[in-house]
Parts: sequence; structure tokens; C-alpha cells
Amino acid sequence: MPESITDSKPEKVVCGPGLRRNGDEVLVCKSGILRHKQPNLYWIDSQQRRYVPGKGESVIGIITAKSGDIFKVDVGGSEQASLSYLAFEGATKRNRPNVQVGDLVYSQFIIANKDMEPELVCIDSCGRANGMGVFGAGGLLFKVSLGLVRRLLAPQSEIAKDLEKMFPFEIVVGMNGRVWVKAKTIQQTLIVANLLESCENMTAQQRQTLFRRVADGSI
Repeated sequence: MPESITDSKPEKVVCGPGLRRNGDEVLVCKSGILRHKQPNLYWIDSQQRRYVPGKGESVIGIITAKSGDIFKVDVGGSEQASLSYLAFEGATKRNRPNVQVGDLVYSQFIIANKDMEPELVCIDSCGRANGMGVFGAGGLLFKVSLGLVRRLLAPQSEIAKDLEKMFPFEIVVGMNGRVWVKAKTIQQTLIVANLLESCENMTAQQRQTLFRRVADGSI
């Protein structure tokens, strides 16, 4: 563990995925590359695919069952999460949301720890959907590594910028490694999905070369 993590910013260090505190020490709990973002955020960038829910994280889930007032949601973790029908914008006992088994939902964890069942909501602290809820008609859902997800969600993501230069498309990225895309045609949708999956182990130069060849129609 580099000394800079514990010594350079003794007043406050933010530990991201792959790191945990143990008293005055910071321990690594998964393999990967140590990353740092100014001023004091550290995390481990790994190729992990198994998702462990974290409070406040936004994910793409799949409705698997209805049980009374609760929906069961597959988020790709070790257990399913629960989602109340009241956890949607405008939902009441009389005005229930139109949610069916098999639907995709973009939602956020409000409970995520090893001692309790994970719980999701599709509203923010003000009761607004803010982009969350049922979605996914006509698009394509696929999985990538959690490391690639963080790169896609990073502010000013270079991967997203390079893709947008090719043709317009919609994209939803979940912290659980699921990505949904939809372009004007099925062919373009498949191209976007294949390019994203190819970015896993490419350098920036390799990615830009590939994207340029696709845009020129040479692939």
C-alpha cells in the first residue's frame, strides 16, 4: 500500500470500491489497479463482475416477481432486492405503478448491508423520479465489468464521447455492471454494444482506432 494513502492526507481520506478502513490503516480487499482522484479519493479499479450492493448506488434491475406490495428485483448480486410499489413517483395505494415481471428498472439502493435485505427506490429524497423507474422498451441489455462501468460513469468519459461522434443513441449504465443501449436501428444498437464490450482491455489509442474504422465502414 503506497504511503501516500495514509500519510499525505491524514485529515481525511475517502475509500472507494476495493478499499476498507481498519482503525488507522487502509486495507485492500480486492485485486486490481490503485486509482486516485484529487483531492483525496482512492479506489481499486478491477475487472470484477460479481456485484456487491452499496447504499446510494444506482443500478439496473430486472423485476422477477410480485409479492403483495413488494416487487422482487434481480440486481446481479448474491440475493434479490425488494422494491415497494410506493417507491415510484406519484404512486399511492390507489394509483399503483404499471410494473410487470420482466421489466427493467433503474433504481437506487437505500438499504445495502450484509445484515438486511437490500432495498431499492425509484425516487430521490424529494420524491421525484429524477430519471429512475421502468425503462428499456426496444433496447439491448448486456453486462460489462464493474471497472468499465466506472469509466463510463466518470465525468467527461472519453469512451462515451468517442461513441457519440459516430451516431446518436440512448444509454443507461448501472453500477451493477449492466448496460442498456438503444440506437435508431437494431444494427446500430448492436454496434454500440459490441464496441463497449471491446473497450474492456483496450488503450485509448486502440479504442479510437477501432471506433474510427467502424465510423469509416471499414469493419
